[in-house]
Amino acid sequence: MNPISAKINGVFVPVSNIESARDWYCDLLGLPADGEIFFGHIYVLPLTGTNIILDSKIYSPDNVYNIPALQLHTESIKQAYEFMRKKKVELVTEIENGHWFNFKDPDGNLIMVCE
Repeated sequence: MNPISAKINGVFVPVSNIESARDWYCDLLGLPADGEIFFGHIYVLPLTGTNIILDSKIYSPDNVYNIPALQLHTESIKQAYEFMRKKKVELVTEIENGHWFNFKDPDGNLIMVCE
């Protein structure tokens, strides 16, 4: 029996300021920003399935994701794109192939939204 499960619990995202990142991501995803910040540098965004783990201790400009390490889901790529545009999120691509687009978080991490 293998003691390691074929399941991802979380993906770490390097952020420069844990409080600001928590507030930004919670606002973007419609989550309350009332969870605990662990050890002064980690905040877990409780998502359905794999969690996003914001971590300011691992942040440096060299650690920022230049390719999407996260793919967020949407039922409507057009509505998601318009939502992000209205929030003035830095959009890196238009809607590509009718199914996805990329944007940056405030620290420059590249993230994908996909239908």
